[in-house]
Amino acid sequence: MPGAGRVRVVAGSAGGLWLKVPKGFPSRPTQDRVKQAMFSTLGARVPGARVLDLFAGTGSLGIEALSRGAVSCVFVDSDAGAVRAITENLAHCRLVGRVERGDAAGFLEGWRGEAFDLVLADPPYRRESGLLEKADWFRALAERVVPGGYLAWEHHRSARVGPDPVWEIIREGRYGETAVTLLKRRQTGE
Repeated sequence: MPGAGRVRVVAGSAGGLWLKVPKGFPSRPTQDRVKQAMFSTLGARVPGARVLDLFAGTGSLGIEALSRGAVSCVFVDSDAGAVRAITENLAHCRLVGRVERGDAAGFLEGWRGEAFDLVLADPPYRRESGLLEKADWFRALAERVVPGGYLAWEHHRSARVGPDPVWEIIREGRYGETAVTLLKRRQTGE
């Protein structure tokens, strides 16, 4: 039986493997039932996708995407322990991804690579109040996501996305104190 400091890859090539969560880790890993619901909603959008895992923590969400057939994933977290955990978890699952240490806003501003098909964002609840609801945050994300691409945002159930001309809310689900909002970047002219 796994300890409380571990999370599981739910499905795909690494399905059933347990990921390392270092003792005293500063973030809260996504619960299995929330992850299952999120990836069930994403479904066929994951295989072949170029994924960005922001506020990656242990890398659980991005590793789940790679396990389910995403072609690439960039993991971003500002914590050195998180970067080590992601690197170890990728090796344990025999998956390959790019791991970047830095804050999400700085990464988005400086990113010069290909646009992403899917962004998985799970900011710490204590810092998220208002973070993703701000229009400038959504604009920064939109510049790094292909038209028709998706953002899966895990957040406290009290956080809300305001009306936005670039992002359309596709689905919202609640799981106790946690909620997941799936948004789609509008095509030009929608």
